[in-house]
Amino acid sequence: MVSLDLDVFSGRDQVALLQELSAEVERVAHGVGECVMALGASVFKQSRVRPRHLTEMPSFAGDVLDPRQVHGDVLLQFGGASLAHVVRPAEEILSGSRHWRLRWQSSGFRWGNRKSGGRALADNPFRFTEGFGNPVADGEASDRAIVRAGQQEPDWAVGGSYQVVRIIRFATELWDKDPIDEQERIIGRRRNGRWLDGTPADERANFSADPQGSVTPLDAHVRRAAPDPRNHPEIVRRSYSYDLGGGDRGLVFTCFQRDLANGFEAIQKRLEGESMSKYILTTGGGYFFIPPPGNSWIEAIAQNA
Repeated sequence: MVSLDLDVFSGRDQVALLQELSAEVERVAHGVGECVMALGASVFKQSRVRPRHLTEMPSFAGDVLDPRQVHGDVLLQFGGASLAHVVRPAEEILSGSRHWRLRWQSSGFRWGNRKSGGRALADNPFRFTEGFGNPVADGEASDRAIVRAGQQEPDWAVGGSYQVVRIIRFATELWDKDPIDEQERIIGRRRNGRWLDGTPADERANFSADPQGSVTPLDAHVRRAAPDPRNHPEIVRRSYSYDLGGGDRGLVFTCFQRDLANGFEAIQKRLEGESMSKYILTTGGGYFFIPPPGNSWIEAIAQNA
C-alpha cells in the first residue's frame, strides 16, 4: 500500500494528474495480481461531490496515530503472489508519476493464506485464523461493500466502495506470555476458528445461550465485534500481517463497506474496552473511497475544481 499526496494547487492540474494516475493504474493492473486506486477526502474540494462519509480517519479510543503514517490524497494498493511481483509495478508507477509525493507506505503478507468453505482465511501474528466473518457468496459481499442507489451519495459514487486501512501493532511478546486458553477467551474463538461453545468455525455461535459470558466472555473480541451472530457486521475484511523486525509486527487491516457509519465505525465503537485492547496499538492508516469503473468520478471532480 502506497499513500500519495499531490504537490500542485491548481484544481485543473489536480484533475489532469488524477486522470493520468488512474490510467497508469489501469494499465499496470493488467500485468499484476492486483492494482487498485482509492481516493482520500482531500482530493474533493467541494463537499457536494465528495462521498458523504469520506473524511480523514479520526483517532479512536486507544489509537496513537503517527502523522507520518495516516491519510493521503490517493491510496494505491498492489497485490500479488509475492513481494517481488508487486514492487516493480509500484516503482514503475511512482517513477513516472509527476507531482506526486510519497506520504506513507506499508507492505504485508497473508500468512497461511488458504480457502475454506468458500472463505479466504489467513493467520494473524497472534496465530489465530481470520476471515470467518466474511460472506461466502459474491452477492452478499457486494451487498456489504458496494454503494447502492438511494444511499444519499453523489450519483458518481454508486458502485464504489469505502475502504478503511488500519496499521495495527501487535504486542506479540506480551501476548505469548498468556496461556493459549486465556488467549482464546480474549479472542472468543479457538485458534483454529472453532467457537468456544464447540460450534464449528463456519457456523453461527449462540451467544443468547450464554448471556453472562461464562463461556464466551462479554468483552471477547468476536463478541464485541459481532454480538448477534445472526447479523454479520456490514463489512468485507482482508488483512495482511507485517513484520518490520525489532519486535515491530502486526496487521495491516483493511475492510470495505458501502456505509462507513454502519460498517467499520459501528464495529469500532463496540470494540471499545475489549479485553484485547492492551495487546494492540493502531498507529496509521486512513479512510479512502474506491471509485466505480469509468470516469464519472473524474468528471465530478473536474466540474467542481
